[in-house]
Amino acid sequence: MQIVVDAIPGHDKEIYGVSVESVLTVTLLAIFILIIREISGYVIPRIFGNLRLVSEVARDALNGSGKALGVAGGCWASLYLFEDMDWLASILTLVMVVALVVTAFRFVGIIHAFVLWTDDDGELDGSQKTVVSAAESIMRFLIVIFGMVFIADALGFDLTTMVAGLGITGLALALAAQDTISNIFGATTVLLDRPFQVGDWVVIGTVEGEVMQIGLRTTLIRTSLDTVVTMPNANLSNTPVENWGKRRFRRWQPIFKLDINSDPAKVSEFCDGVANLIASHEKTMKEEDSFARVSTLGPDAIDIGCNIYWDIASGKIEREARDGFLIEVMEIAKTHELKFHDNRRRHSA
Repeated sequence: MQIVVDAIPGHDKEIYGVSVESVLTVTLLAIFILIIREISGYVIPRIFGNLRLVSEVARDALNGSGKALGVAGGCWASLYLFEDMDWLASILTLVMVVALVVTAFRFVGIIHAFVLWTDDDGELDGSQKTVVSAAESIMRFLIVIFGMVFIADALGFDLTTMVAGLGITGLALALAAQDTISNIFGATTVLLDRPFQVGDWVVIGTVEGEVMQIGLRTTLIRTSLDTVVTMPNANLSNTPVENWGKRRFRRWQPIFKLDINSDPAKVSEFCDGVANLIASHEKTMKEEDSFARVSTLGPDAIDIGCNIYWDIASGKIEREARDGFLIEVMEIAKTHELKFHDNRRRHSA
């Protein structure tokens, strides 16, 4: 590029104290960097084409980071084209470092799209959104801190003194905000280990309830008494979590009490009918472990014990399934002319 400048007539003249050579050099460099910027801004988003399709945030992040990376690449290439111009090399180095920081800062937006792209259902739940936001905040914070150090170095500041000062300041901040840092790491644990998500019914220590919200510092749990417990996320990393929402099945063991004077043959037929009902029900599972059999003979009642496994994820659907199941059990008892034990008759007698 220096050869091109030297070939231009009048390059050795000055205008208002500024050499024409310097003006031409800067102009050609600006054009060169802009060309690299546009090429990078076109190529980078298409390399990550799948992420661009996932979310608009990823598309904007890739477009912005691609152009910034192009500026950094153009400055880096220009450093080798004008090695003998120290003042220009300093400017190019500074612009390259700033462009790299901007690239990294904008590229953080890809985290959301990447997690969304790798998610099974393509939709992030409340806990994932919270922790992705936390991860993005931490990454931006680190990029700004280290970016300031590199920019200061490019400007010629004493890096050793700055690093020592940042070390002392960072130590003071870490001591003052150690609880906050622990809570942030606890929120990150929720994303990595996924012990629960928003909507799950959990038991954490002495707290039991439904997870309402997972924040950067705390998790909100609504108890059965309709109160809200605010739990620090730091507790999540060292407290056992019992998650009822991750059950593979819902076990139910109802007991039906038949009158003690019932016909034994009809009682046996009743048990077979209930067992067939369990096995044929569309919402049950583990047929080999399910049963309906006489479990106890009392002075005034015959206890029919059942073992049922619901293949259901929702409490509402389970209640509806139980309601329909019990009505059909009543129909079976009526078909076999059996009566359920009424404890009031014994007391009245």
